[in-house]
Amino acid sequence: MNTQSQTIVDALSSSSEEQMVEQWHSALPARMQGNSQSSRAEARDIVQALLEGLGAGGSLEKLEGAAWSRLRQSLESLSRSRAAKGETAGDTSIFSLALKKPLFSALQQAFSSDPAGLAAALWSVTSLVDAVAQYTVTTFQHSREEIIRRQQEELLELSTPVVKLWEGVLAVPMIGVLDSSRTQLVMETLLQSIVETGSEIAIIDITGVPTVDTLVAQHLLKTVTAIRLMGADCIISGIRPQIAQTIVHLGIDLQGISTKASLADALLLALTRSGWRVSRQAA
Repeated sequence: MNTQSQTIVDALSSSSEEQMVEQWHSALPARMQGNSQSSRAEARDIVQALLEGLGAGGSLEKLEGAAWSRLRQSLESLSRSRAAKGETAGDTSIFSLALKKPLFSALQQAFSSDPAGLAAALWSVTSLVDAVAQYTVTTFQHSREEIIRRQQEELLELSTPVVKLWEGVLAVPMIGVLDSSRTQLVMETLLQSIVETGSEIAIIDITGVPTVDTLVAQHLLKTVTAIRLMGADCIISGIRPQIAQTIVHLGIDLQGISTKASLADALLLALTRSGWRVSRQAA
């Protein structure tokens, strides 16, 4: 550790952790001081990790190396927590940058009689806090992307349920845009359900699919082929007039695939193929 770094460490160590935490908290905007206990706990953990890293000879320019291991963990925990709460990256960055106030105050007292040393120390500490803020925001973005990805997967699973309509008859109501990833999920879920239930007929209802183009039709054909390879039959329902015209104009060949206008018609066809007969009881 060089002389300047040691002087900065001594200057910061002379201030109590609680004093630095209170100064940090007071530097935050009023709108961010609502949950004071939580923010103080986060600030205290980061201050402790910062002092520990400086004492271990951590670089004042980059948060790399074993000396900053605990500080990186503290910043990652802060970012994940705030991303999960729905806070913005901007507010998280503001929180990190507010650390400058207690650090600058400690340096000002330590270098009160050395203006040149104070300027150099302030520059070093500014670079360190900027690195802290940058690392926090980067980790925050990664955490937010992970949350969004997980939510998308959960929504896909919820939007493609496999429903048992009758003994040996399954149905998958499709809602929204049908893309490659969603088709793969539908195919895997439906094939697994066919194996588990021993169903012989699967109905794919596309009433909730806004448009059918060549790509969507290819996805449907792949799903039908996979179902047939499992020894089951497939019926596509929800063929509205607009979709029927689109399929004809695109020259998509659905020959050999049973199609129906509504899910009710598809269920009736499935029951008929299964040997069931539905009749209305006389009044």
